[in-house]
Amino acid sequence: MCGIAGFCDYSDRFTCSDEKAESAMVTLKRMREVIAHRGCDQTGEYLRKYVGLSHTRLSIRDASNGIQPMIGRKDGCEYAIVFNGEIYNTEEIISDLRERGVSPNTTCDTEVILLAYMEYGKKCVEMLNGIFAFAIWDFAEEKLFIVRDRAGVKPLFYTFVGDTFVFGSEIKALFEYPGVVPTVSLDSFREIFGIGPVRTGGCGVFEGIYELDSGCCGWYDRNGLTVERYWDLKSEDHTDSYEQTVDRVSYLLRDAVRRQMVSDVPVCSFLSGGIDSSIVTAIAAQVIRESGGTLSTFSFDFKGNDIYFKSNSFQPEPDRPYVDIMLSQLNTNHTYLECDEEELADMLYDAVCAKDLPGMTDVDASLLYFCRKVKENNKVAVTGECADEIFGGYPWFYRKDLLEGDGFPWSRDMTMRESLLRDDFAARLDLEDYAHERYLDSVRRVPLLDGESGEEAKRRQITYLNIKWFMQTLLDRMDRTSMYSGLEARVPFADHRIMEYVFNVPWSMKRRNDVEKSLLRDAFKDILPPQLFMRKKSPYPKTYNPNYQRILRERLTAVVNDSSSPIQNIVDVKKVLDFLEQPDTVGKPWFGQLMTSVQMAAYILQINFWLKKYRPAVKI
Repeated sequence: MCGIAGFCDYSDRFTCSDEKAESAMVTLKRMREVIAHRGCDQTGEYLRKYVGLSHTRLSIRDASNGIQPMIGRKDGCEYAIVFNGEIYNTEEIISDLRERGVSPNTTCDTEVILLAYMEYGKKCVEMLNGIFAFAIWDFAEEKLFIVRDRAGVKPLFYTFVGDTFVFGSEIKALFEYPGVVPTVSLDSFREIFGIGPVRTGGCGVFEGIYELDSGCCGWYDRNGLTVERYWDLKSEDHTDSYEQTVDRVSYLLRDAVRRQMVSDVPVCSFLSGGIDSSIVTAIAAQVIRESGGTLSTFSFDFKGNDIYFKSNSFQPEPDRPYVDIMLSQLNTNHTYLECDEEELADMLYDAVCAKDLPGMTDVDASLLYFCRKVKENNKVAVTGECADEIFGGYPWFYRKDLLEGDGFPWSRDMTMRESLLRDDFAARLDLEDYAHERYLDSVRRVPLLDGESGEEAKRRQITYLNIKWFMQTLLDRMDRTSMYSGLEARVPFADHRIMEYVFNVPWSMKRRNDVEKSLLRDAFKDILPPQLFMRKKSPYPKTYNPNYQRILRERLTAVVNDSSSPIQNIVDVKKVLDFLEQPDTVGKPWFGQLMTSVQMAAYILQINFWLKKYRPAVKI
């Protein structure tokens, strides 16, 4: 895992003089240094007539030979790549290359990508199984080729300064390029208050900042930027029987985990006590045992949750007992990690720095804290993220009132989002209309089967929306929090083969006999203990300690009463103060299942911090 950055301009101004070349090199280093948390084992720059590339590396595979930017040559032409990610099918690609007379000099997946591009051109992306974002300078055609993986696990942002194309793994890298100034508009605030913490695909929230969408590639040449989609979900008739479907899911996930255990450094696992992480951990433990090792595992919770935990319809029971059940079955080196409410509140701000945007408040903050703790002993972790979006684990897949709604099911109620804003500002934002338009745009892109209608069509829409929107948010969270800590997090459930296959499995198989995620449970009943086999879904843990709400109340009160706080131009101070006097039970969740009034207070704190830190020019 790494961080990449660079720029491309055809005016020949980067190397036209020693002074210009030196200035361009300084910019490349600055862009790289602000994302050094993504890996600082090795660094490097590449500067030529029209292009500059920069790289900071977290060395996972072939540490001695994988230095980037990596350069290749063919037919007298030079090619250079900067790559962030992991490729899990390098052996298959190497075999194919060797049949064509091309032999890699290293075992590094970076070289495999570069050689594949030099041999196949842009079609190389269709060969890759992995998580990746990369840029290749093609001297032969004088163009910059950029790619992002199918699920969008790895980020790639970009912007323009005149005719200069600027890109980087994180938004903060773009701001190091001269002339890229943080700017926000009404649409920025519509994203934050109407869509957030989700983002519209391709949107960087800051004005003029974009993200290459998942499953897309593009090239920047003298004609500008051209982007095309090389992968998307497709609707196909599912002809396998239930038994065949169970076997296929079992094979695909086991194969995905096995592939993702390949590393030159030890791989650990996040174990929450839910069925998703338990399945991944059990498979990973078996892979490690086969090589004579013992898997390290980590579970996360909050101090005092044994006292303060409150059972509810979304989170009916604590996770710790189920972690212990899995540990009694698996021989792992386990560490229980805990975070207290003061640390959690403090980490809200670091989470904004990691993401360059407000996010999922304490969910982001706690995961960032835990990733830092895991990084003390490990560089790579496998996780159970993304199973619910693919296998239909959320209530909006099966609850009639949520399924039949006309909007994003994870943020049905806009009341709390609008209730704290100044009336004039809320009227100008028109959040309901903005969010609904984004929803309709996505629904129009859902690939339905011929004649598919009614409930099955609606469920396909919900699945598509979850993978394209909700899952992307969780993947963003996982990438930023882990990479901000110098930890690589892998997500076997996001293997594109699993997404493609399960997307077309009928709902009657995904929820057989009215059992949540029955298909996934049946595919792994051989490795799930009986107590976990039928455990109801439990979301990522949250703290129920009332002291956390008290801390947020005090901090937000101080912020809104401070005349220098930028949030004063957005929220109604009296509304906020009245809101803080209400208990956490007020209102429905405004995002997901567990983000209620406490998380709204944290979100406002994050927005204020974001505005203070980035000091954007405001165009509203």
